[in-house]
Parts: sequence; structure tokens; C-alpha cells
Amino acid sequence: MCQAAARKTATFQPRFPLRESPEDLATFATHRNFSVPGTLTEVAMILDGSLLATTIQGEIREAVARHCAEGHPAPVLAAVLVGSEPASEVYVRNKRRACELAGIEGRLVRLPASTTTAELLDTIEGLNRDGTVSGILVQLPLPRGIDSHMVLDSIDPAKDVDGFHPVNVGMMLQGRPRFLPCTPLGILHLLQRHQLPVAGKHVCVVGRSDIVGKPLAAMLMQRSGPLGPDYANATVTVCHSQSAELATITRAADVLIAAIGQPRFVGAALVKPGAVVIDVGINRTPDGLAGDVDFDAVVRVARAITPVPGGVGPMTVTMLLANTLAAARRQTNLTAGA
Repeated sequence: MCQAAARKTATFQPRFPLRESPEDLATFATHRNFSVPGTLTEVAMILDGSLLATTIQGEIREAVARHCAEGHPAPVLAAVLVGSEPASEVYVRNKRRACELAGIEGRLVRLPASTTTAELLDTIEGLNRDGTVSGILVQLPLPRGIDSHMVLDSIDPAKDVDGFHPVNVGMMLQGRPRFLPCTPLGILHLLQRHQLPVAGKHVCVVGRSDIVGKPLAAMLMQRSGPLGPDYANATVTVCHSQSAELATITRAADVLIAAIGQPRFVGAALVKPGAVVIDVGINRTPDGLAGDVDFDAVVRVARAITPVPGGVGPMTVTMLLANTLAAARRQTNLTAGA
């Protein structure tokens, strides 16, 4: 039973992408005690991912309600958690809470740390065959001894709402995506909702992970994307641990995205004045959580910057919900056409 169906849906149209006006942005920045560059106080605009995630999750909740009002079951996201690693427990709990608020059913499949690769593959195969499950995610990292690549490859690409399956990665590279990885997609929405286009701009991605750096670079260089050509068509440079003259490269970037897992690595000396800075990192330090960017220093150099926490992280979870709804709609259409 879809509880969200009780909400009003008659006039709802999905609103993302939404374009705020410059006046809205100035009002928002003032509310956060920052101002838009070019006004009296030259301090970076804060790209508040928590606030934006709340807005988009509300839109998703309405879209789910409409989906259910049309007679379809609520989308179902199955999360597989192997072991009891504390950080993974927190991440899964946050995802389940977000599902509940959006009207999506979250199912937790909990397995012991002693689970073998074969046993985990059997579990995933069961979820693949379960017609009530819209999307599947396997919480990473997996315990030592489990073949992560084999596990992720075993998920039905039509239910791979994380966007990690090789089939979905290949479709993304060809510019015809089924699901886009959640963190890169969340970053695009942060840029779009704050009217920070990347077309024709030099974007530097620091980090080459399969989860963020590589797919984000590929999405940014496409001719168009989920939010249109203004949020694609970038000239992209990817830097990594073997990049020479790193500061020379990063200081040439109009948009600098840090995703390396090194606390406060990106200081003001690595940032071009007036650049947009996106901090993907979330690192546990003796002083608490810290991003890959030295926020206190860079906030006085950049045009706009994401905080940690409260920047990219909430958007990642939100895009997972959006992908789950998209999977449910696609499966409904396939069933209707059968």
C-alpha cells in the first residue's frame, strides 16, 4: 500500500530541474550569512546540499504519490548490508529514513560478516528475480574476502540504482544512460539549481575513482546530459596522485571538484579566485568531519563552495531515491507492454 498516494497529486509535474532566480540566490546566501560574489561582501556562496536535498525529496515524494495514484505499487529499494561496520550501518539507516520520507519502501537485507561471495550472489539473484523490488544496492565496502566486482556485476542492470554495473557505465559513456551514479548526478543538480553552468568551462576533477571521478568526468564532457547542454560540454581535466604540477592545473579551473579522501587537501593556493568548488570528501578526523577542501581558507577565494557535512552527501542519497523511482516507472512500463 502506498501511503504517499493520499497526498494531492492532480496538478503535480516533476519540477527538477528547477531554476532559481538571481534574487532567490542572493536571498538564500544572505540567509546563510554569506553573499554572492559581486556584492558588498566577497565571500563564497554556500551550496547547501541539505536544503536542496529536502526540496528535491519533496518533489520525489509527490512523484511517488502520483505513481501510486495511477494504481502502481510503491517503489521498493532493497539494501544489502554485509557485516556490521559502524559507518555502513549509519549510511544504510540514513537511506532507509530517506526512503520512508519519500514514500519509497526500504527493505534491509542483513547478512553476517562471515557471508561468502557465493552466498551473497545467491541473495542478489533472489532480489533480481523478485518482481516487487525496484532497485538494489549493496552497501560498500564489503568484508575482506568477498569479490566486490563480481557482486556488483551480478545485480540486474535494470535494478542497479547505484549506476555501477558495467552495462550502465557503458551506456553512460555512450550518452544514453539508464541510471547515472548518484554522487555525480547530485553534483550536477547542485550546479544547476544554483545556476552555475559548466558548458565551455574548464572543470578539474581531482580524483579518479570509479564511483565519482571517472563517471563525473564522463558526464561533464557529454554533448548534453540529464539537465541539458548547459550542464555538460565542459573541458574536463582529471588529476590524480601521479599528476605533475597539480597547482598549475587546479588554478586554471573554473570549477574544481575534489574527491580524493584527503582531509583539507585543497587549500586556497590550489584554487583560482572566483572558481566554483565542490567538495566530495568526507573524512573523520580528531577534530570531527572534514572535507577534502580547507573550507575556511577556500571560502574567501571561491565564488561558490559546498560545505562538509551538508553539501554533496545529502544529494547522493536524494539521487538514489530518484533512480529508484525511475527504475519503478521503467519496470511498470515494461510490465504494461508485455
